[in-house]
Amino acid sequence: MNQVVAQAEWLDQLCTQDNSNSELTLVDLLRKRAIQQQSQVAYTFLVDGETQEVSLSYKELDQKARSLAALLQSMKATGERALLLYPPGLEFIAAFFGCVYAGVTAVPAYPPRRNQRMTRLQAIVKDAQASFALTTTSVLTNIEHSLKQEPELAALHYIATENLTNNFALDWEPLKISSDTLAFLQYTSGSTGTPKGVMVSHGNLLHNCALIHKCFGHQPHSLGVIWLPPYHDMGLIGGVLQPLYGGFPVILMSPENLLKKPLRWLAAISLYKGTTSGGPNFAYELCVNKITDEQRATLDLSSWQVAFNGAEPIRAETLERFVAAFAPCGFRREAFYPCYGMAETTLIVSGGHASVPPILQTVQKEALEQNRVVTALSEDSASQTMVGCGQPLQDMEVVIANPETMTCCKPNEIGEIWVSGASVTQGYWNRPEQTKQTFQAQLLDTQSGSFLRTGDLGFLQNGELFVTGRIKDVIIIRGQNHYPQDIELTVERSHPALRAGCGAVFTVEVKGEERLVVVQEVERSYLRKLNVNEVVGNIRHCVTRHHGLQIYAVVLIRTGTICKTSSNKIQRHASRAAFISGSLDVVQDWSENPESKREFLQLHSDVDSLLQELQETQARKTMPGN
Repeated sequence: MNQVVAQAEWLDQLCTQDNSNSELTLVDLLRKRAIQQQSQVAYTFLVDGETQEVSLSYKELDQKARSLAALLQSMKATGERALLLYPPGLEFIAAFFGCVYAGVTAVPAYPPRRNQRMTRLQAIVKDAQASFALTTTSVLTNIEHSLKQEPELAALHYIATENLTNNFALDWEPLKISSDTLAFLQYTSGSTGTPKGVMVSHGNLLHNCALIHKCFGHQPHSLGVIWLPPYHDMGLIGGVLQPLYGGFPVILMSPENLLKKPLRWLAAISLYKGTTSGGPNFAYELCVNKITDEQRATLDLSSWQVAFNGAEPIRAETLERFVAAFAPCGFRREAFYPCYGMAETTLIVSGGHASVPPILQTVQKEALEQNRVVTALSEDSASQTMVGCGQPLQDMEVVIANPETMTCCKPNEIGEIWVSGASVTQGYWNRPEQTKQTFQAQLLDTQSGSFLRTGDLGFLQNGELFVTGRIKDVIIIRGQNHYPQDIELTVERSHPALRAGCGAVFTVEVKGEERLVVVQEVERSYLRKLNVNEVVGNIRHCVTRHHGLQIYAVVLIRTGTICKTSSNKIQRHASRAAFISGSLDVVQDWSENPESKREFLQLHSDVDSLLQELQETQARKTMPGN
């Protein structure tokens, strides 16, 4: 009975607050929606990616969250971390809010497939020190065999939540939380290293949701259509929390539905009259390449007001091709919304103005290689057209800093993007040194700070932010900078046998010199009829012509085997490690000097073996009794 009284008093206080979301926690926000818009459908999930629907109203979600929260509180889980292992769907959303209501720090993670390696999941569980895992019966059944072989994962307390009733909802005890309270840990994708848990507070989330709400021009009549995975920042914050913040409905679908049949994404926008939708650049490319003229004729995209594009390099050519393909369906160029952000800033940092076309800047390639920005007088092979990611949003400051001298770059210089503002998160979980290095940078020339060092390179032009690449991925050969994504695009376009968005380029040091290596997937339909000499010849010719580089080795690998993060980003460092270790799923490979390559791989194999032996020796020395 005490819990019922506490809830009633808490609700009374909530109802007397004004309608502003500025000082609410996520708990307050959902509870308020459940009171004021209780019967409104909040989330609709397309089970088959098309018309088979399941839905949740605000009231139903609130009841499910309170019921799960009460169960977690009864298990003394408050203050602990809980892994969320769900396929995309409504169960994930209910579990996420159940954790928030219970004061449990949610740790969204990609549910592994049957017999899939658990390496990433193990790393997350160990780092987060998770005690619980919330999931579904089907996921648990799929991974049961693997769990028995992984003690750290087997030790978790697993709870299948899909059959949990709302009977416990009244047993939930409201907690005293503030804007600084940790809401969840967003584990980075690990495209350049070991995944780290970004600490995201309620205040971070509500500040970022307010930014998105304003710059996207969201209204109560807005409608989202989101296929992005909910265990990543863009899918969770943009696809789940932003609609809640704005009080408008969203149609959700699984990323697999898009990857298998891109038409489903645009068909959902057409059917439900979606106003906000988007994703990384590759999704727009998929639609252009896979949706036929006959299928386009069935689409009406005139309702689409904000087509956001972010999370990976945005290509001007992709925007042009998409507009050309879908303008007859009612799509407007002005709907494109390039933006920039990352997990460490909750989500968004910069964006344009709704209903204004993207800003393009054509620059000289040679100057880019020298970290300079020089406007090109014409578009040709010596120039590159870049897409602006908008201006820093309200309360967010962006500076371009020299990553070595830690001072402000001059105008028209490329440097590291540094960010400050209320959306910058609290740091990395249990990593105080990395938090200090990454989240507390100070400009030495102005003594201003502290800034988040994003690790991204870019420049500002008339207030517009342009992103050029990642510091750790930049390839330096003979003193010239080359951005791997540009070379990868050249490679994939060199021959129809090569799979788009599925290649990695990197360098290896051979006899004191950095040499370029290409690892590239082959389209499945070409595996049995591959003309290796023709494909490799095309790759070498195009890379030399467009980038002035000689290739040391080309490795053609099987479809679906390139190293990627769970958010579909190429893992260049992992691809390099796989090349050196010989663990790539090779279809054919080539090298300008096969004997030199064999010596290189043998040398690194010997070094790796020696390092492993030293590590094992050290481990034995530190064991009890030694």
